[in-house]
Amino acid sequence: MELMFQKRVQTLLAAAILLAVTLTPAAAKDSRLTVEVLSADGGKPVDRASVIIRFRHGVGVNLKKVQTNWETKTSEAGVVLLPSMPMGEVSIQIIAKGFQTHGGIYQLTEPEQNITIKVNRPQRQYSEHESGDKDKK
Repeated sequence: MELMFQKRVQTLLAAAILLAVTLTPAAAKDSRLTVEVLSADGGKPVDRASVIIRFRHGVGVNLKKVQTNWETKTSEAGVVLLPSMPMGEVSIQIIAKGFQTHGGIYQLTEPEQNITIKVNRPQRQYSEHESGDKDKK
């Protein structure tokens, strides 16, 4: 009787170890993303910039139980640290007062990934009514 009990314990222990080993590579398919937003003209951090991230697709990812959208703002240092997300393709949009909106597609391929995005100031608007051809009336 004691021998059967030991065999069951060994079988359960082996199954637990196999399960742990099987689940470990799945955790390695996650990435922790840090996004840094800087001003293109001076390289200064852009604080309180809205950062919108949408997971687009990845390999073998069941998205039913995984968060796929994140919306947050940068710190005073212009940085956002996001929780673990699946590796794959994400779209990142940056909206900041006094800067042009930025949007791009990025690949998450590393367990710890840093993306630096430089945003531009708005360009001067030109109007046909402001041209130098005023004497041609």
